[in-house]
Amino acid sequence: MSQTNAGQQAESLARTYLEQQGLQFVTQNQRYRFGEIDLIMRDKQYWVFIEVKFRSSTQFGGALNALSAGQISRIRKAAEQYLQTHKINAPCRFDVIAINGQDIQWLQGCF
Repeated sequence: MSQTNAGQQAESLARTYLEQQGLQFVTQNQRYRFGEIDLIMRDKQYWVFIEVKFRSSTQFGGALNALSAGQISRIRKAAEQYLQTHKINAPCRFDVIAINGQDIQWLQGCF
């Protein structure tokens, strides 16, 4: 399986998991020249910007350890652009869905 295909499957799995937890899907793969947001969802009054990390195993530290400070900065910039472009003035948070094989971890408000 290609990396792109694995990433798309992980995002689909994350979306389904979050919808089962009560979040409402808004959009995915929102790209800007300086960054990308994997999933944007609503959790009651919150706009939730979600980074999906997938690793087939934890051999090299797993999915959670794959998120760098640079990525966090780019995701924050992309979220700011999204909020400004859509004229959204509401609370937001940044979540991570870490998928290691079949194990899903959901970290809310982690950065």
